Amino acid sequence: MRPTNSAEPGQTLNWSILPRLWPYLRDHRRRIALALVCLLLAKGAMLVIPFIMKYLVDGMNLEAGAQLAGMVALGLVLAYGLARLSSVLFGELRDTLFGRVTERAMRNLGLKVFRHVHALDLDFHLQRRTGGLARDIERGTSGVSFLLRFMVFNIVPTLFEIAAVVTVFLVAYGASYALLTLLSVLAYGWFSFGATEWRTRFVREMNEADSASNTRAVDSLLNFETVKYFGNEDFEAHRYDEDLERWEMARRKNRLSLFGLNGGQALIIALSQTAMIGLAVYQVRAGVLTLGDFILISQYMIQLFMPLGFLGFVYREMKGAMANIEKLFALLDVRPMVVDQRGAPALAVREAAICFDNVGFYYQPERPILQGVSFEVLPGQKVAVVGASGAGKSTLVKLLFRFYDPTAGGITIDGQDIATVTQQSLRRAIGIVPQDTVLFNDTLLENVRYGKPGASDAEVAQAIRMAHLEEFLAQLPEGGETRVGERGLKLSGGEKQRVSIARTVLKRPPILVFDEATSSLDSRSEQSILAALREIAQHHTSLVIAHRLSTLVDADRILVLHQGRIVEQGGHRELLARDAHYAALWRAQQDEQTPLVAPAQ
Repeated sequence: MRPTNSAEPGQTLNWSILPRLWPYLRDHRRRIALALVCLLLAKGAMLVIPFIMKYLVDGMNLEAGAQLAGMVALGLVLAYGLARLSSVLFGELRDTLFGRVTERAMRNLGLKVFRHVHALDLDFHLQRRTGGLARDIERGTSGVSFLLRFMVFNIVPTLFEIAAVVTVFLVAYGASYALLTLLSVLAYGWFSFGATEWRTRFVREMNEADSASNTRAVDSLLNFETVKYFGNEDFEAHRYDEDLERWEMARRKNRLSLFGLNGGQALIIALSQTAMIGLAVYQVRAGVLTLGDFILISQYMIQLFMPLGFLGFVYREMKGAMANIEKLFALLDVRPMVVDQRGAPALAVREAAICFDNVGFYYQPERPILQGVSFEVLPGQKVAVVGASGAGKSTLVKLLFRFYDPTAGGITIDGQDIATVTQQSLRRAIGIVPQDTVLFNDTLLENVRYGKPGASDAEVAQAIRMAHLEEFLAQLPEGGETRVGERGLKLSGGEKQRVSIARTVLKRPPILVFDEATSSLDSRSEQSILAALREIAQHHTSLVIAHRLSTLVDADRILVLHQGRIVEQGGHRELLARDAHYAALWRAQQDEQTPLVAPAQ
């Protein structure tokens, strides 16, 4: 059973995520340690400042009659400046050191997710929602940076500062100040965490609405031509606006709940600081504390609640970041249904003989696609597969490329079960000209070079000649540097198929697969492409899936697939002579091509 991606922001922080981030950090242990040292030095400098202010104020207290000497006062002023500067410099140095750690972690994690998504099977990609998946990956990698930076730079130092301030108050001013500070922090934390848990559902609704609207926009843009064909611009805009309306309502709820959270936090901070300052004023008037002590206490309260106020925001964002990272790791936990065996060897192609042995396949058990399919393609042979739509022709190609594993039987190449060799070596040995060629939004030349990324310009030029693309390139103002648009939308279907043929020529695999390779070509272009295909297929093993039977008359053997079973096989003339399935398909296509004659007047 494939795991489902059910990760959502829960009612508690999922701390189990943190150990999973460690592999992306351990190569930078020294840098992390230095960043933490700088963090402690920056916080230490900030904790010293109130003491300097206390001694300066007490030293200038005229009523006490004990003014500081000039040199001592100057020293304290310089110490104040040095502490301020040290706090900023060590903070910047900490950010610089740790910045590289988070950036490298994001890069490594992003690369791992990219590779993992490409390693997942075809079934996953047929069910995915591209826009939502892209947004989940983007938010997850960004969440890693946020979580790491704020865990190290806000939560840990704030807890350290709270402990330090409580200790100073307890030692220097008694239990009342320490207890008041501790109670204030606990009340603030209890309210912040509780209110944040309450708001979680609004954040989740907002993220889900954001992903849904993004998915809708991407799907509509990817199918731009279909939208135009049916004149459904207003329909698409209406559906997109419905998603945006849900996003707007979710944002509104999120904003109102945020107002309640911030208001409650502000009330707790105001009450705490008022109580602390009030107690300090009372003791100063009673002569228990000096004016410098009052400055130290008030300074510590300001320093403490500034990061504590920010800690509420950090906790809220950490929940969102953890939820996003959780989704990212849930994606990484999805296991492909087609995997290489441990220690699987590379496919060793000698003669390129293909054998389907009693192959069966289904997506659902109650609806079999292939049943007991057995045939061989001998070295250098051209074997064609024909049949009505839905007969299972393209499924044979998917199984040969091992996008799926058969549910029964097996497939071998030169006697090697393709399930026991690496997928990469298998696909390296097979070249395909698919029915629907999708190109990258790059230049035409680079799309051809995709068949063999390290190919030289001379090799690319030769592939272009063999695919009969030269004349087309000569007509383009920018020639091979012409950008083909997203998914190749600037090219016609026939032009895209020529590019696909050039790719396969450039790859030069021992096994060639043509899946309706000339379906988008006119008759004249089809004949020139067929000549090119015959040329490149010489001395190669070829499997041809075709609808136009006229393109298969030169095949060594033709297989007729009907409802997932091979019902006939033989040469073109032999099958016509049998006057069965193949002959019926042939006659039907000949009738389609016979021009209608107008009746006599």
